[in-house]
Amino acid sequence: MTNTVEAPNSGYRFMPGVSQYSCGIGALSGFAIARVRFSEPVPLKEGFARIADILKAAGRPLTAFGACELRSPAQFTEEGFRAFNEIYIKTLIEWGVMRDGVNPVARSNVCPKIDPPQEPCFHAFSYTVPAAADAPASFVVAGSGESVEGKGNYRDHIIAPGDTSPAGMLAKAKWVLDEMERRMSAFDGTWKDTTAVQLYTLHDAYPVLESELGRRGVLRNGLTWHFNRPPVVGLDYEMDCRRVHLERVI
Repeated sequence: MTNTVEAPNSGYRFMPGVSQYSCGIGALSGFAIARVRFSEPVPLKEGFARIADILKAAGRPLTAFGACELRSPAQFTEEGFRAFNEIYIKTLIEWGVMRDGVNPVARSNVCPKIDPPQEPCFHAFSYTVPAAADAPASFVVAGSGESVEGKGNYRDHIIAPGDTSPAGMLAKAKWVLDEMERRMSAFDGTWKDTTAVQLYTLHDAYPVLESELGRRGVLRNGLTWHFNRPPVVGLDYEMDCRRVHLERVI
């Protein structure tokens, strides 16, 4: 099992990732993860303000913020993605969530093909709430596209770059599914533990649904397929997953 780190005053532990996000979070004993989805995308600045209000109303500190799902207008260049991340993490530093360059917050950031937002927005977020000691475990695994993270750029490490044929999509899916399983293992989780799995691609994933996702047990509780691109130019296939029993839409 991959080592995890307890985030201070948060109610969760996280699997270290890169500076812009962690690989995932898992609730500590005595806590559960709750997820809130906005009925409409909320621009980043307004979204952070609304999240702060929701945390305060729930009697939770800002450091309970553990994961978010973002929507962006279009895929970023590598340089544009770095610039966006610098803006995004400023609030996490101000909130005391990100300390000493270590970011515990898991994240997915994808780009809708249909009716995209005009600017980066929040789609959903997750945070911890107190729970009984015997409450079921909960975790949120961050999104991953078909490239190794933390290598300076994505383009030189993309799996089957530019290949959206059935063979290319299979290679991409296998890599991302392996990464999802690696991240879940940090929280003692497997596909049978998930309450939701999300796929983000514009390309034909149907050939791999049964042969790869079905074979691994990904589809046991269904699959939510968003007609969205991953956040960086050159990426074509992304997934995330979670085990969360408390969800609401506002």
